[in-house]
Amino acid sequence: MSTETALEVVDLSQTSVRELNQRLHDAASGGPQAWQVVHPGGLHSIAAGLDAPLDVDIDGHVGYYCAGMNKEATVRIHGNAGVGLAENIMSGSVVVDGDASQSAGATGHGGLVVIRGNASTRCGISMKGVNIVVGGDVGNLSAFMAQKGALVVCGDAGEALGDSIYETHIYVRGSVASLGADCIEKEIGEFHAGELSGLLEESGVDADPGEFRRYGTARRLYNFDIDNAGDY
Repeated sequence: MSTETALEVVDLSQTSVRELNQRLHDAASGGPQAWQVVHPGGLHSIAAGLDAPLDVDIDGHVGYYCAGMNKEATVRIHGNAGVGLAENIMSGSVVVDGDASQSAGATGHGGLVVIRGNASTRCGISMKGVNIVVGGDVGNLSAFMAQKGALVVCGDAGEALGDSIYETHIYVRGSVASLGADCIEKEIGEFHAGELSGLLEESGVDADPGEFRRYGTARRLYNFDIDNAGDY
């Protein structure tokens, strides 16, 4: 008996995104576990709201909110992604071969987001436990109000990195245009070195952990202090 998993192929030039997503949701209670989506054509909300350990390959560019609210599934995008990639991801993984637009991984609670190219502004905004690894650069205000998890940037970071950050760990190999309010450079200790090495290995990124610097919260803005009023 063959042990190979049947591959379900969906052509979005012939099928609507609504129908695709419904079929993916139905597969959570029984059905194909491996999917290939062809001709995505930059459409929005592809593979959104998945709640099962599905394996979804998307051959081409996607629009807004691809793999949003992902839970357990593995979604691979062989192209670029629009605004809000993997927004509010809970678990599982989302991997983009190309670039991602604004707010990638925004408000993510868990799981792993890998962007092999560059990410635009507000990457990892309000992170709540997700880990994000970017092979290239990130734009301004990345990790803004990031609460938990880790952001790894193998290239450069734009202005106001980590503005109003809480306890997210940020690792940057390249240059940082500027740090946001309450974000400072911090020592890389044994725990952080292990975390960084693990995330690079898990995401399949070939980079030397020793070339990174770490940034995090100075904890000056946790409670209101009149002396820091200008920083709020």
